[in-house]
Amino acid sequence: MTTELRRLRNYINGEFRDAADGRTTEVINPATGEAYATAPLSAQADVDAAMKAAADAFPAWRDLTPAERQKALLKIADAFEERAEELIAAEVENTGKPTGLTRSEEIPPMVDQIRFFAGAARMLEGRAAGEYMEGLTSIIRREPIGVCAQVAPWNYPMMMAVWKFAPALAAGNTVVLKPSDTTPASTVLMAEIIGSIVPPGVFNVVTGDRDTGRSMVEHKTPAMASITGSVRAGMQVAESASKDLKRVHLELGGKAPVVVFEDTDIAKAVEDISTAGFFNAGQDCTAATRVLVHESIHDDFVTALAKAAADTKTGQPDDEDVLYGPLNNANQLKQVSGFIDRLPAHAKVEAGGQRVGEKGYFYAPTVVSGLKQDDEIIQNEVFGPVITVQSFTDEAQAVEYANGVEYALASSVWTKDHARAMRMSKVLDFGCVWINTHIPLVAEMPHGGFKKSGYGKDLSAYGFDDYTRIKHVMTSIEG
Repeated sequence: MTTELRRLRNYINGEFRDAADGRTTEVINPATGEAYATAPLSAQADVDAAMKAAADAFPAWRDLTPAERQKALLKIADAFEERAEELIAAEVENTGKPTGLTRSEEIPPMVDQIRFFAGAARMLEGRAAGEYMEGLTSIIRREPIGVCAQVAPWNYPMMMAVWKFAPALAAGNTVVLKPSDTTPASTVLMAEIIGSIVPPGVFNVVTGDRDTGRSMVEHKTPAMASITGSVRAGMQVAESASKDLKRVHLELGGKAPVVVFEDTDIAKAVEDISTAGFFNAGQDCTAATRVLVHESIHDDFVTALAKAAADTKTGQPDDEDVLYGPLNNANQLKQVSGFIDRLPAHAKVEAGGQRVGEKGYFYAPTVVSGLKQDDEIIQNEVFGPVITVQSFTDEAQAVEYANGVEYALASSVWTKDHARAMRMSKVLDFGCVWINTHIPLVAEMPHGGFKKSGYGKDLSAYGFDDYTRIKHVMTSIEG
């Protein structure tokens, strides 16, 4: 028997629509490797329709009071809570993630982040007014930018969608959002929920592939393009946006160093680092996957980390004992496997290093030691459940190795020495430095990096500001 595939649709101007030319793509459940839905393969006509809807809706949404936009966002947060099980089910089909962890680790922060930006909607402030020239008063207005073209990734489809639409809508912008072509289901459901609360055209979802995303970024209507994705994709977006000087917001790859000094509690550090490295199958730009360990504890640390990897379980979403599910797609499985297959002779696989099962895209928790700073697996983002371990001799070498990559998103330092932790936090060239922890995020603090990890901040008041523009207004006070 052939199972009928569920039909996902674009959401444009308050209506669900097929692609104008009727084209679709199959959507694969990575836990099974089988198709479960079709989604529109949107082209220029679909992008044009969504951009027009967003542009038409912008003036009225912009002119609402901040309190009215806040009220809408709070309703969205409440609705996400009320329909949490539907969102979880869609996300599990999207990604194959463990159901229980999706419920506990994604829904609460998503709802909290929406509520944070609901509050931020009422904080569109400028600096104090004043007379900086005789007879004239200056004031600063913070205004919405306009239509925002947003592209979300496949590693956290729901949460990354929230990180994009929540600050944009709170600031008074309208949105055209494209989920990854491999994970559209939860975003389409979000459109149904959000569309029942905001006016038509304020929030639009267009599904499709890279060409769809390229059409969005190159379109003349949006004033801003925001993407979470690979470095290559970010560079292409920046190049395309430069042609008409769109504002660009980029959250790209990472290669987080995890610097472990000799005074660290090995057992506690291994427990936390292995979880932060393997969670979500390592498909996280901030994942703790590049460990640098002081030479005096290196061997003991590697032994403990290899055991932790062997004790970590991957499997189907309904298995309550698993830490993570499959890699998101067949190409990603091929990429992760390729890194291990190409390891240099001096590298040693301490644990894992192979695919798990024949069904779905599962990969074993993997630990690799004996690596050198210029090895491919050290310099490039694996985006899989693979933790590398290097040895360092002193603080200076630890900094050299930590900063010696092209990424600069997140990092962590593990030590009981407060002064050393402060020194390291100053010199580590990363947008976030955790001390004796790795991966927690809160709505109030910014997330974003430097170098090839992109620019712009998600979360926090800084992320909210990125979705506004500054206007100077000067008026004569002499009549």
